[in-house]
Amino acid sequence: MSPRMQFHSPTRQRGAIGLMAALTLGLAMLFMLLVLDSGRLYLEQRKLQRVADVAALEAVTRDGDCLANLTAARYSTESASRNGLTVANGVTLTTTCGVLQTGADKLRSFSPDATKKEAIRVIATRVVPTSIAAGVGALFSPGPVSLNTQLTATAVGAPAVLPPLAMLTIGSTALVVDSSKSAALNLLLGKMLGGKLDLSVAGWQGLVDTNINLLSYLNQLALDVNVSAGNYTELLNKKITLTRLLDTAITVLQAGGTTANVAVSGLTDLKVIAGSTELTLGQLLQLQTGTPSSALNTNLQVFQLVEAFVQLANSQNGIVVDLPLNIPALVNGSVQVKVIEPPQLSAVGNPALVDKVKPGEGPNRIFVRTAQVRTVLSLNLPPLLTGVAGLPAAILNTSLLSGVADALNNVLHLNIAGALQSVFCALGGTCQRTNLQILPTSRIDIALEVGSANSFVTGYTCVSDATKTLTTQTNSALVKLKVGKIDTTNAFSSSADVTVQPLPLIDVGAVTCKVPLLGLGPETCDLSTRKPFYGGGLGVKVDSPLLGATSTHVYNQPPEIKQPPLFYDMDTQGIVNSLKASLAGVQVQAYKPVAPNVLGDVLATAAGALDAVNNTLGVVIDGLLSKVLDPILDNLLSALGISLNKVEVGANLSCKPPGRAGLVI
Repeated sequence: MSPRMQFHSPTRQRGAIGLMAALTLGLAMLFMLLVLDSGRLYLEQRKLQRVADVAALEAVTRDGDCLANLTAARYSTESASRNGLTVANGVTLTTTCGVLQTGADKLRSFSPDATKKEAIRVIATRVVPTSIAAGVGALFSPGPVSLNTQLTATAVGAPAVLPPLAMLTIGSTALVVDSSKSAALNLLLGKMLGGKLDLSVAGWQGLVDTNINLLSYLNQLALDVNVSAGNYTELLNKKITLTRLLDTAITVLQAGGTTANVAVSGLTDLKVIAGSTELTLGQLLQLQTGTPSSALNTNLQVFQLVEAFVQLANSQNGIVVDLPLNIPALVNGSVQVKVIEPPQLSAVGNPALVDKVKPGEGPNRIFVRTAQVRTVLSLNLPPLLTGVAGLPAAILNTSLLSGVADALNNVLHLNIAGALQSVFCALGGTCQRTNLQILPTSRIDIALEVGSANSFVTGYTCVSDATKTLTTQTNSALVKLKVGKIDTTNAFSSSADVTVQPLPLIDVGAVTCKVPLLGLGPETCDLSTRKPFYGGGLGVKVDSPLLGATSTHVYNQPPEIKQPPLFYDMDTQGIVNSLKASLAGVQVQAYKPVAPNVLGDVLATAAGALDAVNNTLGVVIDGLLSKVLDPILDNLLSALGISLNKVEVGANLSCKPPGRAGLVI
């Protein structure tokens, strides 16, 4: 066989193929190793970049700074640790505060400034083993070979710039619950829900001392009632049961830690009697359409929120609360209470969108109000007139009868005192004679309606944080006071006012009498023919609306949305004084008749005609009524978050509120 034929033999070909296969397999393994090794480095770099990104976002979101407390550095370190990057040997995390600048090339750059926090930069470094490819390359390079490589990731975060945001809250948060207030709250709020409440003093105080983040609450509530995240308009307009609202509050407080355990316990007890009344949260909280979620990142007092829930439920469930009344030195009575209009605790929105002509109206108004509450007191008294010394003499006093007689004669042409005998009666016949009767009055009613105090934004300035202002108009409650005889079954309509009738004290009736011819013989009167109030009568009635006050106030440098509000206390002590003066100044009046057993309009009597009665009977009534107002104002209304002595409105204003944090570089 020739040498040429031997070179192409199958045996020699198999050897060449094997060598080529070995070389190919080696190259494949080398490439696979390079891919895996470079993939390892890529994943390490991506992980480090992700940690830096999240750390920068968290430092911005939590409003970190680089001043003495270095909160930005702490926030970014905590974030990195939660994401698996612990600052130790070979790992560093550098946090720097500063501002963003845009150069002539239209590109943004970060400029460090420890006094500013418009942007926060986080630089993360980590040492990892050097890749094989880099190691092989280093073998052919002069100098020492490094077995490690330092990876670096940089992230710059900044909040979005949003329109100005203003927030109003109404009602005081300075409340200390003692045993008497605890009992009053249990009785009043429990009956408003139609059950029995038994929270301890500590339970109520826990609700007062605990705040709940509004944004966290609404986000959790949206999850609980299957509303898409961030759709706060739908959430505020959705009907939700009171039990569900309380459950969500419990969930949010429990997530916040053990410091809210007392408040959680109080909410749990309250939930037992909450019932299934459906509420619309938008009646308590107002949010302008399009307002960013960051505007809701504020705190509300849990007690105020619960109190508003109960009042809103009472305005819808139709329950009229019936409370006992026990005032020392006064015969017992009862108090009936109902919330006619619920409060609106808080409102948030862009003050630039408020209507300049009618700032208190329209969909973009920033408006808050207290609840409107109607109270009817029924005082059970002993016979009011029979034991009043000097009253019979006052009634029979000639000047009194003359004055009343003149007034009634002018209107009704009646013969009251017998001075105007008709010719017919003088010749004998049948005549109408006045019959005075003292009525055994045993109950007097007092209706006190406290309308909503309200406040709304009318203007603002945002030139700088050092000079920003917010202007509001605050209107105190309009109080209506009625004293007399009230039909309590129809006194709590949300659409109709309370009607009051005079409380009759003296019935000027008429009886039929027979007069002998020419007055010869005695005159005989048939008492069975008596017509009650035929000639009117004397009674007590007060129907006095007291106008509230209006005040315009400018808040100088109101705090940011997240911070506690700056409160303005509008003094309305004059309203209380006027209310007490009206209640203590009840006067006996003469009334004309309208129908049997009903007194009509007040008659204009002669000057001083009723002085004798008011000096006796009026003093007694004043002494009774003047004792009932303070307990109502101090206990009942204060338990509902209403004070007639002042209106407290808190304000916040963020001229450049931080929006959702984003990565800018």
